[in-house]
Amino acid sequence: MSSPSLSSSLLSSTFRFEIESITPRLGNLTVYRKSLKKLIQVQTPGLITCTSRGVIPHLSSDHHLNPPIKWIHVPFESFLEHSPPFPTLHPGPYPLHSSLGFRPEQHILSMSLRDPADDRDMPPNGNQFVSALCLRGVRKASPDQWRDYVSSVQPDLVLALSDIPFSSASLSQKRLTKSIERSASWLANILRPLPAPATGPDANLNILVHMAGGIIPAARQAFSQSLLDPLFDKEAEAIKPLTNLDEGVVGYSFDLAPLHKSLSPNLTLPTTSKSGFIPFLDLFSTPPAPSSTAQIISLIRTSLTPLPTTKPRIVHSAGSPHEVLALIRDVGIDLFDAHWAQRAADVGVALDFVFPAPVGLPDPELPRQVGHNLYDKRYSHDFSSFADFHPPPAYTPVPYTRAYVHHLLCTHEMSAHTLLALHNLAVLDMFFVSVRRVLLEEPESFSQHVAHFEQTYDEKLGVLAEARKLWTEVSLARGKGRLAREREKQNQDAQNINGYEYKK
Repeated sequence: MSSPSLSSSLLSSTFRFEIESITPRLGNLTVYRKSLKKLIQVQTPGLITCTSRGVIPHLSSDHHLNPPIKWIHVPFESFLEHSPPFPTLHPGPYPLHSSLGFRPEQHILSMSLRDPADDRDMPPNGNQFVSALCLRGVRKASPDQWRDYVSSVQPDLVLALSDIPFSSASLSQKRLTKSIERSASWLANILRPLPAPATGPDANLNILVHMAGGIIPAARQAFSQSLLDPLFDKEAEAIKPLTNLDEGVVGYSFDLAPLHKSLSPNLTLPTTSKSGFIPFLDLFSTPPAPSSTAQIISLIRTSLTPLPTTKPRIVHSAGSPHEVLALIRDVGIDLFDAHWAQRAADVGVALDFVFPAPVGLPDPELPRQVGHNLYDKRYSHDFSSFADFHPPPAYTPVPYTRAYVHHLLCTHEMSAHTLLALHNLAVLDMFFVSVRRVLLEEPESFSQHVAHFEQTYDEKLGVLAEARKLWTEVSLARGKGRLAREREKQNQDAQNINGYEYKK
């Protein structure tokens, strides 16, 4: 299938990243829509909102107008259950925006084939395809198919295909070499100029590259160097007028989920389900070892050392605000996805942390949790607001209380997760606003503030593990077998009470 020509919507959008300060690293990323005369601006360090099947979980299109939601990332693999994928059939300008209900004048959309947070074991990739996962199972996508999908739906930015082995088994040197060669080859494929309308010039996409190499520093260094090496003969002709791969790349992306999986010794691999799929690793019940963050920082540094500093650096699937701060301080990462904060809303946690961390808290309160598990019964009569240190977001017409959302969660009301998702995105956005303020006004004290934050807040995210357990209990409170489970729980509670009275 030949690549369709681009409509004027993509040709009329200009992507730009300006670094205001390198040490510390502050920047400003903009997309200008010439046809709409609209400028979308994202200050860095900043956040990226995640989607599932093209939808921001728990939120409606009206909620998309809220300030934190500007850059949205769309994994494309979930659409592969239909052939052709439905976003490719949408006519008119900005097809990805309009098919998913996002506004071109307000939202920047990036797109990848795979979900960067999905670290399940997958069938191996081949020389001419990448294995992707949708509701109907594993699908194969070739570099040419990916190029066609991208040119059809026209995202603002797209991640080139990358051969990332998703396997719990250790990798041989031969497999790592294949990974680097395939990733570079697939990047060259999508860098070929796309045919534009007859009246316009050839068009080039805004390409982000995933930095390959796994947890082997030499492999990561080799891949970075392959981006800078000059190309010759047919390879050079294919991407002309570019002289190397890096010239066609607008930014660098790092997926932390597979790195955490490889580096964290305390992560227990889940067993295969009856459907044959391995569920997500739940980092809330078994958080990555803190030492893995230091190793990841070293690996990212290795990848970035030979590359230019003027392009945005993006991290997907950071596990906590502690890891975010460490990556900003030690590597200079510009953008982070909000996956962990949005996942917290799924399990009933209202985030409650600030940067810089509060000073003068009593020792018994340290370390503080990063949020409140509103499934917990102790919140049933707590009529305070979601967060101790944040005012209610301006887009909530009523300052909802912890007791109210506790009631909604226990009665399976969907509005509970909507309120929590909006709140958590607002807290994370205010966190990045404060980070940028400290970097601008007192950069010399940023490291001290990070150290104090690490001492003040629980790095193991214990509140999320606790919420996950209570979420499971409430989830099982309905459906087949409910009465039997209730009787079993009542008997267990009675035994606990009798045992307590006997001991007294």
